[in-house]
Amino acid sequence: MKIKTQEQFWQKKRENSTLQPQVLTQVAEILSQVRKRGDEAIKEYTEKWDGLRLVEMEIPKTAWKKAWEELPSALQKALNRAKQQITTFQESQKPSNQMAPSSAGKILGAWYRPLNRVGLYVPGGKAAYPSTVLMTAIPAKVAGVEEIFITTPANKDGNVRSEVLAAAWLAGVDRVFTVGGAQAIAALAYGTESIPKVDKIVGPGNSYVAAAKKLVYGDVGIDSIAGPSELAIIADGQANPVWIAADLLAQAEHDEEAQTYLITTSRTLAEQVQKELVSQTEQLPRKEIIQQSLQNYHDTIWVSNLSEGIELASEIAPEHLSIQTLEPWAIAAQIRHAGAIFVGDMTPEAMGDYLAGPSHVLPTGGTARFSSGLSVSDFYTRTSILHYSKAELLAEASDVEELAIAEELTAHAASVRIRKEGSQ
Repeated sequence: MKIKTQEQFWQKKRENSTLQPQVLTQVAEILSQVRKRGDEAIKEYTEKWDGLRLVEMEIPKTAWKKAWEELPSALQKALNRAKQQITTFQESQKPSNQMAPSSAGKILGAWYRPLNRVGLYVPGGKAAYPSTVLMTAIPAKVAGVEEIFITTPANKDGNVRSEVLAAAWLAGVDRVFTVGGAQAIAALAYGTESIPKVDKIVGPGNSYVAAAKKLVYGDVGIDSIAGPSELAIIADGQANPVWIAADLLAQAEHDEEAQTYLITTSRTLAEQVQKELVSQTEQLPRKEIIQQSLQNYHDTIWVSNLSEGIELASEIAPEHLSIQTLEPWAIAAQIRHAGAIFVGDMTPEAMGDYLAGPSHVLPTGGTARFSSGLSVSDFYTRTSILHYSKAELLAEASDVEELAIAEELTAHAASVRIRKEGSQ
């Protein structure tokens, strides 16, 4: 793994693309067929892509409850702690209705109302993700969403991992469907005989899921168009190369396209980390996945000073940014864009993945430049509230008329003028 300059790094980035045109074309056909043929199309695509002949799409709650009861007590304890801490954090982030009288006769504000029904996509390809159930369902529950559905792919035997079902039981989800991929997104967006349509779809997935979310947006709300998971680390010469390598490997084991970056002012540290990556990988069960991720999607970038590293990290705008320097808070304060920032070498990214509190569903692919991670606020609509008394209307009517006439919208002007003249 070569240590790159910034110029070499950006050249490589320009050559990569996340959503290939052929994927979008293929997914568009899947969406069209599910919209036209409903369950029939879902079953065809599930058999074609997943090798599974679906009979029943929905898993009854009795199976969730059994999965929870049969979990080892230590895992139950961990999931309960995660639920508690995620709930506490999301409660602290809830928006509140705002009504602000600006004068005796004018009131302006905003009311927040929870969505009626949301769909959570929970991946199931390379691993089981009960954490994603909690990180998506709990913010929706805290917001007061009426119905929460999960779609998640089953294995070739038609089973969903018990940890996922147990997390659904713990989180208070309403329904779980054994459908994955683009066909699951289509079902949630448009509805079928078995799966009701939702108002918003959230949660990570592969490139087909991301493409489907991109294409259904507008018919239904989405959180983001997620690409491969990312971790960038800013480190100076004081950082621990063993810990940094462990953090990079924790990200790389997600899948073969997981992206990792080490931004450092120390070539010595960079070389030490590279040696650690090789030696630690050999001890890990998912080493084949890790090796492909590191070979194709890892970059070690040398910068001459930390100011350059801060600028580079902000331009990358990674999903996760870990700061392992002598004064990490000073660095964190200067970062403009990142999905989540992990401050200090005692804050591995894994803490955020599982139970710290903020959702681990975060913007990827540089989209942290203009979007934020999933939170309770994503499960509301905000409605503006306006009230004018007669006196306030008369005080501002002439200005509204002028603006309406300037835009040649005479009916707008008349709607104000008729009240003004009728009140005099």
